[in-house]
Amino acid sequence: MSELPKHEIAPEIATDLGCEEDVCDLPGAPPPGPVTAPVSPDVDLPDDRPEAWLDFAESRGWGDGLPLIPPTEERVEAALEALPPGLDPDEVIAHLPPRGGLVTRRVLAINAVMAGCRPNTLPVLTTAVRALSRPEVNLRGVNATTHPVAPLIIVHGAAVEELGFNAGLGAFGPGSRANASVGRAMRLVLQNVAGARPGAGDASTQGQPSKYGYCVAENIPESPWESYPSSLGMALDVETRSAVTVTCGENPHNVQDHECSTPAHTLEQVASVMTTLGSNNAPVSSAEWFVFLGPEHAATLADDGWSRRDVQIFLFEKARLPAARFRRAFEITQYANWEHALADDEQKPIMRDPDLIRVLVTGGAGKHSCVVPSWGMTASATLPLEP
Repeated sequence: MSELPKHEIAPEIATDLGCEEDVCDLPGAPPPGPVTAPVSPDVDLPDDRPEAWLDFAESRGWGDGLPLIPPTEERVEAALEALPPGLDPDEVIAHLPPRGGLVTRRVLAINAVMAGCRPNTLPVLTTAVRALSRPEVNLRGVNATTHPVAPLIIVHGAAVEELGFNAGLGAFGPGSRANASVGRAMRLVLQNVAGARPGAGDASTQGQPSKYGYCVAENIPESPWESYPSSLGMALDVETRSAVTVTCGENPHNVQDHECSTPAHTLEQVASVMTTLGSNNAPVSSAEWFVFLGPEHAATLADDGWSRRDVQIFLFEKARLPAARFRRAFEITQYANWEHALADDEQKPIMRDPDLIRVLVTGGAGKHSCVVPSWGMTASATLPLEP
């Protein structure tokens, strides 16, 4: 037991100040109430045993069931001191449904400390939360659905190497503190601030492993094409050295092609994984697909002169099933008028537009890629990395 008890800072935050009938939780609603939301140390633990802290956090409904680092005032301040001078740590930067939590840099630092983040990764979490709060992401729906959807953070550019994110071998798996802790911190923010705990705040029927943490990085050095943000018109240069994408979807669906005889052969394997009627993308053709090509698969395509756009168009043309299959499977759909007009024997694409196929490179050696289907009623957001 320590001689003096350490002060812990509660990871929760003021909610829905000035809102009536939950209107502030609607997608796109302006942040309610104050511009700042200060948080002060308010917990004294009787001793400094890790088990005591974990039991206390569990009793308060904090955390994800795994051990947490106590967010002492000293640790939180150390994380905030890594930010550029002049930033207000108590400035409200986002408003997260369903609980209506007000997000500040200090609140993010508290949750980042608990997740095990290094202080220098706090700007990545901050940018990811800003992206998550954008109306097109539809966080309220993401948290309310029975689908197992989880937000995936994708880090691009200089921050990958500088902050230690893994974009290579095993990028979606364990072993990288940056990937694991930032992904976990996002989940803690969703639970502790947004209120997305299993039950009233997160209605997912079964959940999925990526709800513990979901963070990966783009492997730009081994990509034959421009960076993913650059493909959206956000060039990574001296002014914008790094960016963060947030997309809400399922766990990665593996694609293997060990022959790699032609680009068409590899992409037909990808298309076969996409043409499943069990994902929400099947009845919602406006949903995005993230296709993470392994470097070896990407090299096979590029060596034969294929661009990122060629990949999108090929998958749009090949990821199809007879329209009758869709009609037998679904009574309620979100399709474009031209899709509804297709005859039963005509081939309907799994998505209505090739631009909904987001292509980037990640991973290391080996002839594997993966596909991440969306929840459906959500769109990704990519923002420049900012603290």
